[in-house]
Amino acid sequence: MLTKKARLWVIFIAMILLGWTISQKVYEISAVVGLGIGLLVWGYFREGTVVMAAREFHARNYDAAEELLKEIEDPDRLGKHRRGFYEFIYGNVELHRHNYEEAEKHFQIATRFPLRNQNDKAIVLVHLANISLRKKDFERARTYAEKAKTYKITARVKDIIQKIESEINKA
Repeated sequence: MLTKKARLWVIFIAMILLGWTISQKVYEISAVVGLGIGLLVWGYFREGTVVMAAREFHARNYDAAEELLKEIEDPDRLGKHRRGFYEFIYGNVELHRHNYEEAEKHFQIATRFPLRNQNDKAIVLVHLANISLRKKDFERARTYAEKAKTYKITARVKDIIQKIESEINKA
């Protein structure tokens, strides 16, 4: 859970420590430091700053969340659980900015990856149903709402689905 800049600083310091331990011929510590550097690099590509972005998103700091998500240069390299959450957060940030086309794109991608629980998966489908309602694509909205009902969901999400279905029936 480090930003790119923080990771680079830690790696820089670790490289200095690695050089010193090698010069002192303390190879056991050198191996541990080398492993730590490897884990930092691996974590950068597989984990990214998604968790930090989630914290900012839950604090309703959408600009900071987006900046942290933008630090991830290639989302395809993220682990599958992180990628789903990345798309979920990014879709919500775009939805908050009323950029519905981008939000829909991110939510579509999020449906292909595992999320924390079934309720989160249903929330993604509810967002897609709402965006389809805005586009007046009622059949697609109905499909998303029906699919969302198949998951184990909270009462709040059930109420939202019922509202979406009533809007569809009005049209």
